[in-house]
Amino acid sequence: MINDLLPLVPMSQAVLWTGLAVFVRISTMMAVLPAFGDQPVPMRVRLALAVMFTLIVAPAIAPTLPAVPNNMFAAIAPLGSEVLAGLFFGVFLRFFILVLQIAGSIAAQSTSLSQIFGGSAGVDPQPAISHLLVVAGTALATLLGLHVQAAAYMIHSYTLVPFGFTLNGETVADVGVAQVGTTFSLAFTLAAPFLIASLVYNVVLGIINRAMPQLMVSFVGAPAITAGGLLLLLLSAPVMLTIWMQAFSTFMAAPFGNLP
Repeated sequence: MINDLLPLVPMSQAVLWTGLAVFVRISTMMAVLPAFGDQPVPMRVRLALAVMFTLIVAPAIAPTLPAVPNNMFAAIAPLGSEVLAGLFFGVFLRFFILVLQIAGSIAAQSTSLSQIFGGSAGVDPQPAISHLLVVAGTALATLLGLHVQAAAYMIHSYTLVPFGFTLNGETVADVGVAQVGTTFSLAFTLAAPFLIASLVYNVVLGIINRAMPQLMVSFVGAPAITAGGLLLLLLSAPVMLTIWMQAFSTFMAAPFGNLP
């Protein structure tokens, strides 16, 4: 019986090597993936999700993987590169959550609903508008097939950065700077209605104060800007989330364009 099972040993080694090679990148990416990698998700659930995504991705990229290394020392370098590649692709997805946080902070500061950096309590302190946008954006992405987009993104990452390929520092810096600029640009675009409303409010308040110095305009204007900010959030939140979701889906479909 042992002699009959010996031919299966190379096959089992190849399967285990493929699973390990894919799992290293996928698990690192899952640690920072929106929704699936968030802190409220239990660690065991995240581990199970990483295994499930590995089972999905592995058959698609197995033909591109190198042969089983002769020893574990030969596998250390490519697996280390896979950790960096997974972190590289995962962090830029996390930037889209940062877009909602920044937009919410700008909106809250503009309408006097919160300080720009939020409170000091909690693991991830942020204004209420930021928290609302993050939860709504995450739920919207999940409902619109985030798991399918994530699997396609993971498979496409091997086209951009093959297994064992070490990322060039200059390329990482260029892509990182470009994506950070895009992040703040998109966040500012989403918060633009609140900035415009805040500008108009302060100009009008200044004119009233000049015309009627004896009137305590702050007592009149504070409730108005709060109510106006909540009403503006009600009207603009669907548009903000639509624009954000379109940008997120576009990036998932074609991340970074073509990496050099």
